[in-house]
Amino acid sequence: MPIRLYNTMHAEKEEFIPREAGRVGIYCCGPTTYNYIHLGNARPLVVFDTIRRYFIWQGWDVTYVQNFTDVDDKIIKRAEEENSDARSVAEKYIAAYFEDTRSLNILPADTHPRVTGHMQDIVDLVSRILDQGHAYRAGGDVYFEVRSLPGYGELSGRDIDDLRAGARVEVGEVKKDPLDFALWKAAKPGEPAWDSPWGPGRPGWHIECSAMSCKYLGGSFDIHGGGADLIFPHHENELAQSRAAGYAFARYWLHNGFITVNEEKMSKSLGNFFLLRDILAKFPGDVVRYYLLSTHYRSPIDFSDDKLASAARSLSRIRNSYGLLQEAARSARHGEARLADEIGRARAAFTAAMDDDFNTALAISAIFDFCHVLNNNLAAGPVARPDAEAALGLFADFEAVLGMIIPKEQGASGLEEQLLDLILSIRQQARAAKNWAMADGIRDGLKELGIVIEDTKEGARWKRI
Repeated sequence: MPIRLYNTMHAEKEEFIPREAGRVGIYCCGPTTYNYIHLGNARPLVVFDTIRRYFIWQGWDVTYVQNFTDVDDKIIKRAEEENSDARSVAEKYIAAYFEDTRSLNILPADTHPRVTGHMQDIVDLVSRILDQGHAYRAGGDVYFEVRSLPGYGELSGRDIDDLRAGARVEVGEVKKDPLDFALWKAAKPGEPAWDSPWGPGRPGWHIECSAMSCKYLGGSFDIHGGGADLIFPHHENELAQSRAAGYAFARYWLHNGFITVNEEKMSKSLGNFFLLRDILAKFPGDVVRYYLLSTHYRSPIDFSDDKLASAARSLSRIRNSYGLLQEAARSARHGEARLADEIGRARAAFTAAMDDDFNTALAISAIFDFCHVLNNNLAAGPVARPDAEAALGLFADFEAVLGMIIPKEQGASGLEEQLLDLILSIRQQARAAKNWAMADGIRDGLKELGIVIEDTKEGARWKRI
């Protein structure tokens, strides 16, 4: 079944046809490094990490690029506030980015380009646009001339005349048209600056992504991603300046929906945004990742602690089934497989959901359906070894794509399981000796640590809560 994705450019689902068979190039806009990332930043990072994982799981050769904007007005302002310099501020928050995203199990990009490391690429691209007659100099600034390029507004579906009616020229700007935007900005006293044919300065915001994506993925690549807030003006301007330079640029544009708080868009201007690390202080990263993937990426998702608590309970249900399967697998017997058809149907349903515009919400539903079947099968008696191995393989597939199904500690080491099994054995000895105080003390102590003991007719077993 082919992968179908929703292309913002055409406002409809389309079959994904790569530029090169078996290979896919993805560029995802990264953060401006003047603060810790917030939940709104985290959503596209998780979404496009998952899309990348799915392509890899399906056997594609993926090149994934995600940038850092490490010079910007906001960074310069933060440096002044922190009595520091722009470079130090950027380094501080890039390090924090990797710390926070590790908690979300986000794989590092193949390349994390930084603006400050690509100044010559940016200068060369601006020069190319000037040579093509789509930009002009105004003192030490260089502006893109929007009306020189037919089709501006195609990505966002906006009419250029309507846009002009609401535009205005900022104080100090010398533009031919209010819609024109800066490709290069002349240096101001005390600000970081780089040499260029137009004098010392630094890039405008939009040009950086065009330069870096084309450098690492080529002038025509497969997927450009980011949040819906970037469609206009950032991605519209990226597309315009890249085409003006003679590049076809991205073939598919994917955008995730907003995060809302009480159904109102999360934003700094409204003061209703939440730093990811503050959320991670209350909820594990895998729970946050589950919450972000439990809704289709293009739909808005409402934030609250209650919704994260609900996500924790839902993820725990999946993991409880996985834990029961692990326990059953340790004592699995030789026998005829009974779950082969169910496992095949579950994998097919999961794959079909992901093939349909990366519908993680439906993919998670397929996992719950399989967990229900699995739990009933495990309750019916001992599991056959082929079933246990195939079911564990299916959970490994779920984890490879979604990145939060199997607890990291269980996937990494069996030491915890061995210790808990030993504790259960000691408790069982206490029960056999009718030392109820000791048995109950072990049970209550483990519960305080988040481990529940269940006494069944097959013996005691443990699970996390």
